[in-house]
Amino acid sequence: CLQQAKEVIPSAQHKETPVYLGATAGMRLLRLQNESAADKVLSSVGNTLRSAPFSFQGARIITGQEEGAYGWITINYLLGNFKQVSGWKKLLHSLKSLSETSGALDLGGASTQITFVSKDLSSESPENQLYFRLYGKDYQVYTHSFLCYGKDQALQKKLAMDLQATWIDFYFQTMENSDLPDPCFHKGYERTINISDFFKNPCTSDKKKQLPFSQLYIKGEGDYQKCRESIQKLFNKSRCPYSSCSFNEIYLPPLQGDFGAFSAFYFVMNFLNLTSEPNPFALNKVTSTIENFCAQPWQEVKTAYHHIKEKYLSEYCFSGAYILSLLENGYGFTENNWQMIHFLGKIGSSDAGWTLGYMLNLTNMIPAEEPAGPPLSHGSYVGLMVLCSLVLVSVLLFAWLLFHKPKCLQKGIV
Repeated sequence: CLQQAKEVIPSAQHKETPVYLGATAGMRLLRLQNESAADKVLSSVGNTLRSAPFSFQGARIITGQEEGAYGWITINYLLGNFKQVSGWKKLLHSLKSLSETSGALDLGGASTQITFVSKDLSSESPENQLYFRLYGKDYQVYTHSFLCYGKDQALQKKLAMDLQATWIDFYFQTMENSDLPDPCFHKGYERTINISDFFKNPCTSDKKKQLPFSQLYIKGEGDYQKCRESIQKLFNKSRCPYSSCSFNEIYLPPLQGDFGAFSAFYFVMNFLNLTSEPNPFALNKVTSTIENFCAQPWQEVKTAYHHIKEKYLSEYCFSGAYILSLLENGYGFTENNWQMIHFLGKIGSSDAGWTLGYMLNLTNMIPAEEPAGPPLSHGSYVGLMVLCSLVLVSVLLFAWLLFHKPKCLQKGIV
């Protein structure tokens, strides 16, 4: 990345080009597991960035709330939803509702975020509220980040729950190794997991059990319905201490407006050819597509997608089912509002994601107040003057006709 930056940015501007590094949920997990290791990673990365000819501004681990907020800023900035316009165009934008921003749905490997403006945002959960003033407008934003609910960590959590549910059966076995059937992998697929490594993860450590074997053999079944049932156990909806919740007793106001879903949401759905815009697929079409994909035998899938790394290819069935479970069971999207979700890889030529919002915030490129500027551009000013001139000529001509009627009209009146 640094080498590419050196080539793209003119050398005369290297020293004045700021470089920022933000780390997200993977590093948040590492910090929970081993803080000194996380510090060493940041230190090493920082030393490398300092060696580049740019102006290094620091590396840090951002919070989940920041990650959600920066994703929301990115997509609304790129879509022009902050009304960052001037002159007569501002009048047109002012006719729109302030709520016409897009929500942001972000899915990574270790966490997932949901962020949107809500008219019905309650004060009962202030830790999920953010306030922004951008371009002279105030925004009250709901956001929450679910650590351990990114697609990779969610798979680990599911496997840990499956293992916990059957550990008694395993306990009485004398064999050194054991098999675990899994409906979220294709039939014919097999994977080996080292138990010692599996429970080191903070997302699975609470499910740790003493097992009589050192390795776990996962064998795929390719059953979408059973996979969904298994995944849904990740979302605890048994209790809600607020007026409304998503899952795990987390407050969620009523969903409002369109949502841009990016990062792994987009990558997975794009692989499954389910990102059609401007008319998104209906939910039943999305469900049937993922179900049919999961039902394909592993050998057929490997042959059809031989160019994709096996580790990623093997998890698309789980990831597709998990995305539907998260959006439907977790957040409450339904057949009626499913098409509010737009799976975005890029907006224009820019990537949809949290990084642009992070940079815009750190460099103060989004002002709180509307920047002062001329009310009209030169072209708009000339056009307005021509329009006024035509109106003035029309009025004068009408007045002349009114007070100086032609003789033919006067005779006709008589």
